This record gives sequence, C-alpha cells and structure tokens, in this order.
Amino acid sequence: MSDEGATPRELVLEACRRNNTNLLSEVLTSIGSPEKIADLLNNAKDGMGNHCLHIAASYGSYLNCANPKSLTSFSFSLVDEVLDTLLDQENLEVDPLDRLERDTPLHKAIRYTNALPASERALGHSIAELLIDAGADPRTRNKAKLKPVELVDPRNTELRDLLQRAEYSMTVGDDVVVRDGNEEGPTGSASDSE
Repeated sequence: MSDEGATPRELVLEACRRNNTNLLSEVLTSIGSPEKIADLLNNAKDGMGNHCLHIAASYGSYLNCANPKSLTSFSFSLVDEVLDTLLDQENLEVDPLDRLERDTPLHKAIRYTNALPASERALGHSIAELLIDAGADPRTRNKAKLKPVELVDPRNTELRDLLQRAEYSMTVGDDVVVRDGNEEGPTGSASDSE
C-alpha cells in the first residue's frame, strides 16, 4: 500500500464531485502544461466510466440548496465554477461517452435537471446551456438511441426549447457550404425566362 496519497486523477474526480475549485486549481497548476492537463481531464474516469464532465454535470457541481428561493445569479455562478474551470481548459473533450449508458455530459445534465424540483430547474438549465455554449453536441445519441432533448421532463419546456434550438443551430450550421472566392458556382437567376 502506498503512503503517497491520492493520484491527480482521483483528486480531479473528487473536485468535480464536490465542486471544489480550489482542489481542481491546485491539481491543474501542479500538472503545468496544457497538453498534460488535457490528457488528464480527457482520460480521468471513475469506476463507472464517467469522465470529469460527466461527474460535474451529474452532481450539478454538487450544489445542494435547502431554499430554492435563495438561488440567485451569484448561486448559479458558484454552481458553474468547476464546470467553468474544466471547460476553460484547452483541448477538453466536451462530448465523451460514459461506459454504461454511452451518455454525454449533456445527457447527465438533463438527468440531473429532471431530478430537481420544478422551482430549481433553472440550475439545470444553466448547466445545460454552459455545456452547449462550450460545444456539446445535442444531437448525440446514447446507448438507448436517445438524444438529450428526448430525456427532458415534458413539463420543462424551457429546457426542451433550449436543446431544440441548439440542435437546429448545429444541424443548419453543418449544412452550410462555404465557397472559396475562386470557386465557380451557379450565377444569375434560377429562372429559364432570361
């Protein structure tokens, strides 16, 4: 048995579970280079195959609030601290799949939100929005062939709308053809009556 203490992987996973930004910052600082940080964050998994972002999204960054009316924009910024720190790292994979359900962190955020009382759903909405803004793909299907929007509680129309807009935006964005200025393409009217 080793007396060295927890490994960086274990510390990062614990920081994600507990929304402990100080611990996360200490570990990332000790690692140093952005390449090594990305390698650690992209490969650190718990026993169930959850990556750092899965854990942070599953625990809602571990915010427990006894009084939902006390949730303010300041509270939301605390919730997003670990997620913000993770998502600020270069080359972080935002859509890793967990081992069991093949869920992305966005799937986990939706499951977390569904478990919240209706009065606290804005918290889950904030986490989903943060992941989408960082590039999470709402079109990714899990092992059950479900996209995150298909997991949303039907009563949570605001979250459903957010995911539908994000999915539409990504789909339309993928279909846009960018032409180089030197390429020739159709010119003039599409009408035969010229």
